[in-house]
Amino acid sequence: MAEPGPAVRRKSCPGSVRKRRQALVPCSTVCSPVACKKLSSGGEGPAAEATCSNDSEEDMFGDYDSFYGNDSLLAQIDDTEHEHLQDKNKDIKADGELILGKLQSGIYQEKDNFSTSENMVILKADKEDAFEMNRNDLLDSNQEPTESISDDLPSSQLLYFAKLNELSSGSRTSPLSERKRKCKKSSDKIRSPLSFYPDDEHRNRPTDLSSHSNCALFKTDSLKDNLKSAMTGNAKAQTLQVSKTKQLKEAVLSEEICVARKTIESSSVDIGPFYGLPSKVKDLFRQFRGIETLYEWQHDCLMLESLQQRKNLIYSLPTSGGKTLVAEIIILQELLCRRKDVLMILPYVAIVQEKVRGLSSFGIELGFLVEEYAGSKGRFPPIKRRIKRSLYIATIEKGHGLVNSLIETERIDDLGLVVVDELHMLGEGSRGAMLEITLAKILYSSKNTQIIGMSATLNNVGDLQKFLQAEYYTNNFRPVELKEYVKIGGTVYATDSKTESGFTFSRFLNFKYSSNLQKADPDHIVALVTEVIPKYSCLIFCPTKKNCENVASMVCKYLKKEFRAHREKEKQDLIKHLKNIGNGSICSVLKQTIPYGIAYHHSGLTNDERKSVEEAYSAGVLCLLACTATLAAGVNLPARRVILRAPYVANDFLKKNQYKQMIGRAGRAGIDSAGESILIVQEKDKHLAQRLVNSPLENCYSNLLLELTKGMHSLLLSLVGLKIAVTREEVNTFMCSTLLGVQQHLLSKEKSLSEVIKDGLEHLIEKGLLEGRMSGKNRNSKYTLTITPLGRATYKGSIDLAYCNLLYRELKKGLEGLVLESSLHLLYLTTPYDLTFSCNPDWMIYLRQFSQLSAAEQKVADILGVPESFITKKASGQAVKKELEEFWVYKALLTELTKQLTYCVKTELIPLMEVAGVLEARAKQLYNAGYKTLAHLANANPETLVRMIEHLSRRQARQIVSSAKMLLSEKAEALQEEVEELLKVPTDIPGT
Repeated sequence: MAEPGPAVRRKSCPGSVRKRRQALVPCSTVCSPVACKKLSSGGEGPAAEATCSNDSEEDMFGDYDSFYGNDSLLAQIDDTEHEHLQDKNKDIKADGELILGKLQSGIYQEKDNFSTSENMVILKADKEDAFEMNRNDLLDSNQEPTESISDDLPSSQLLYFAKLNELSSGSRTSPLSERKRKCKKSSDKIRSPLSFYPDDEHRNRPTDLSSHSNCALFKTDSLKDNLKSAMTGNAKAQTLQVSKTKQLKEAVLSEEICVARKTIESSSVDIGPFYGLPSKVKDLFRQFRGIETLYEWQHDCLMLESLQQRKNLIYSLPTSGGKTLVAEIIILQELLCRRKDVLMILPYVAIVQEKVRGLSSFGIELGFLVEEYAGSKGRFPPIKRRIKRSLYIATIEKGHGLVNSLIETERIDDLGLVVVDELHMLGEGSRGAMLEITLAKILYSSKNTQIIGMSATLNNVGDLQKFLQAEYYTNNFRPVELKEYVKIGGTVYATDSKTESGFTFSRFLNFKYSSNLQKADPDHIVALVTEVIPKYSCLIFCPTKKNCENVASMVCKYLKKEFRAHREKEKQDLIKHLKNIGNGSICSVLKQTIPYGIAYHHSGLTNDERKSVEEAYSAGVLCLLACTATLAAGVNLPARRVILRAPYVANDFLKKNQYKQMIGRAGRAGIDSAGESILIVQEKDKHLAQRLVNSPLENCYSNLLLELTKGMHSLLLSLVGLKIAVTREEVNTFMCSTLLGVQQHLLSKEKSLSEVIKDGLEHLIEKGLLEGRMSGKNRNSKYTLTITPLGRATYKGSIDLAYCNLLYRELKKGLEGLVLESSLHLLYLTTPYDLTFSCNPDWMIYLRQFSQLSAAEQKVADILGVPESFITKKASGQAVKKELEEFWVYKALLTELTKQLTYCVKTELIPLMEVAGVLEARAKQLYNAGYKTLAHLANANPETLVRMIEHLSRRQARQIVSSAKMLLSEKAEALQEEVEELLKVPTDIPGT
């Protein structure tokens, strides 16, 4: 254990002991003078206190504790110097040289990009610890201390260095310059490290001072005087107070700088021959991906002259052709060779997470950061504080926010490369508009950022080239042949564009179906999957998440028991793992299907569950996945056979590019010689399927106008907010560079692009998001746009402009009476407005839940305009007064129509359908038995109902009677409230 650091006791501060511990850090790990100084005050001991005031310089050092043994520091210096001056004949050999500097801080200056000097002086606080300082940086008269050093040095040190430099420079011009040169030569030869605390070895070591008499000509003050003067100045100087956290950060940063610089300057770094990348990159692709060589098209693409010149590029190949590998190599070139940050934009969160997992190992091995920017994770870190470059993998929405941040902080040029997967998504709704906005901002704000776009499905490439100012490369390469089939009924057809119908007969299904199986599986999915599993893998794309689960459950019910035996132990291990992830529980569907090697895959799975299912499928433990279309857009899970359960995504008929994405998953490179896709089509959709198979890919059109609040208006607001464009002329110029600008000839003849822009800006001004004013008072003054506080909050918070004013009003109202007894009020304020359109509450359940709320929570509901009376009326089926008076005639008409549309039954059954637990079949039974009204059911005897209604249990009967009584009571209470409202005396009677 190291001895305690030296202590100094001043006469003027009796009894106070100042303990200063010198932080001893090797020079190789601390590279900046500032960091060096901060480390010196940030050791284990307490920080240096403020110096005691003292008018007497002699008193400050006249009586002090010994630094080493019984000798004082200044006494040692004085004795040593005197000995050298007196004894000229001794041949004292030296192994260093003394450097005067700041004793406590140990300041030294960097030189030659973090290279370390051999010429060090050691200031020993004890026998084990040492602090090293660079000699050449402080004594070289050609080099003054850097600005960063000067900022930290006390004035006494600055004066001393100035004096030292002045003395040295003056000696160069003196007539004795030759003698000085000899002195310096002798000095360089001696290099005597006079230890402040010499041990016996140093004391007895001879030193050659034969040239000392010549050197003495240049000496004006004794070494003791200079050191004492410097220490006196340091003692008077105010101690710099630096937090320990900041010291540690500076130390870590300095160490990273040293490591990075040494790595860069090392002669062992290999910068080739793998497309300009270190050979280690090639080894990593072999190690983690099993890739030995590139396809010919990949090599050709990477060698394109446009890429060598860092031009923007769009390239298109069929799914599974290896597009992602080319993008990854380009990304690594940017990170490792050009040392710039990279943003990779992907369409879905699941794909982002997969890419992060896939590239993190490369980042660890090659020294760059891979950071996910898909969910709510942090902000873009300050680039100037980092040594390593970063690869940001983001969704479209988060990528847009990141680019906004870079533009706002004027760091967009630090972004060297942007890679966009699934570029065709430019033409898909609000997310396409967001992607277009992001790319347009990059193109307009940075001339140094390269954009790479890739897709398997592109048609009007010319428009995209103009928009991105990009070159284009395409190839029809597929590593595995794809065979496309369509199944209609029990017949399988091969697609054939040469025939008029687009189909040619291939085969009949050969599978024996029982009557029960035929009812459960009319589309013959079991027959299609059992042709390939469990030996080969299979994917079934389904229109909805629920359909995925239903298909998985249905298939496993009709598989033979032999399927359970295939890799049984690994399946059980997967179930246990999923239980652990779910804290002891597992989805009942997965528990049922996994023993047969089957699972579903959709956004309902957690990240960990999805990862486990994907890994099990890739390893062959699972042989069949029922999945949604998301899996087709980038998740690397190919299959021997791909089955499209129906030509729909949700309720929309398939688009050609969606179809191509899905079937592109068929065929595993290096495993299968061919891949198969089978589209299941009903006879009624046959003509649509023919059109789908034979039609060209859809064109990609701008969605800025179709998605006004998330597109055009959002873009205009952020342009002004980010100060990209602050006049109408500048806005027009920017808009012409968007995809909409490229395609403005497709706009309606009624309005030009400039008129659309004008209308959009005026709309934002009317909403109070922008302001416009004339800058200047002369003829050359311009109409300048500025953003309001509400507008800034809207675009920085990525709030949909359709709801920003509503949100502002509700937040403002919340300030008047925010209920904080529970989180209900805050939960309401943070619920996204667009979710309300998909919310269709069951008012009976709503009322039941409302009755369980606390008094404070019910008060929240009342404040928000949802009082108990409103919920009661909704639950009882009464119309709530909210229509305009002139539309009174619709009230009775629409009320009954709404009920009919809700229940889809005959009018006479509607009163019975309102009762909980009564569906259409049960309502018919009750009606036929004479229970035709709500009052009939409310006053019925449960035992009588059990006897009269077939298959009705006592529990169900009691539930029906209880529900009917509650509903009848609520209706009566609602009517009573109306009566009381009618009988209430008005408060505004004239003359009262």
